[in-house]
Amino acid sequence: MEASSLPPFWAGGPAPGQLYSMPCPANGAEVQTGGVTRTLSPMVTGTSVLGLKFDGGVIIAADMLGSYGSLARFRNISRIMKVNDSTVLGASGDYADFQYLKQVIEQMVIDEELLGDGHSYSPKAIHSWLTRAMYTRRSKMNPLWNTVVIGGYSDGEGFLGYVDMLGVAYEAPSLATGYGSYVAQPLMREAVEKKPRLSQQEARALLERCMRILYYRDARSFNRYEFTTVTEKGVEVEGPLTLETNWDIANLVSGFE
Repeated sequence: MEASSLPPFWAGGPAPGQLYSMPCPANGAEVQTGGVTRTLSPMVTGTSVLGLKFDGGVIIAADMLGSYGSLARFRNISRIMKVNDSTVLGASGDYADFQYLKQVIEQMVIDEELLGDGHSYSPKAIHSWLTRAMYTRRSKMNPLWNTVVIGGYSDGEGFLGYVDMLGVAYEAPSLATGYGSYVAQPLMREAVEKKPRLSQQEARALLERCMRILYYRDARSFNRYEFTTVTEKGVEVEGPLTLETNWDIANLVSGFE
């Protein structure tokens, strides 16, 4: 055997008489691949996702802006995913992590359909799985930097659930993530307390109002958005839609000149 085909002496370690070089960026060309990496801060992010139950289903809304820091970088990205004919989910937070999560769920749905047993994932099943998936990633100190709203229709009623990056999960008749949890959620809760069983038209009008307020108040929001409605008839995705806004009131704002 030729000498050139022999493996190097003590592969991966220092040469005889030399010190071991730690695999870190400071070592330049000597950096070793395969190190452990973690997302320390999200890069391209999405802001609020809103969800609301109505009599006969649920409706989820999210704008289509991907912000690179404070830059409105991507203005036509969808943050709502149709899982199957009874379940949808919307995610705020890191868009790359949402894309990864979307790929995983899509493969899960394909594997389930290949069984051919007539069953499919229910909204509660996806919500339950997400609580375990997010908590597992958090426990490994490598969380998915997303807050997810799951909506669907199953067993004759609507379902609306929430899961954050730590695995914290709950169900509620109205949900909001991001800045919407401060601005839009009080408006939705007030409407639900006054009338627990909203009609589909009332729920849609309320979410349109919330999306408009978020565009006025949230610097990371945008006036292009999507609506996804889930009823016993299936999933209906509407969008991109554009909000009609009025900035005349801006002339009344003073004290910031």
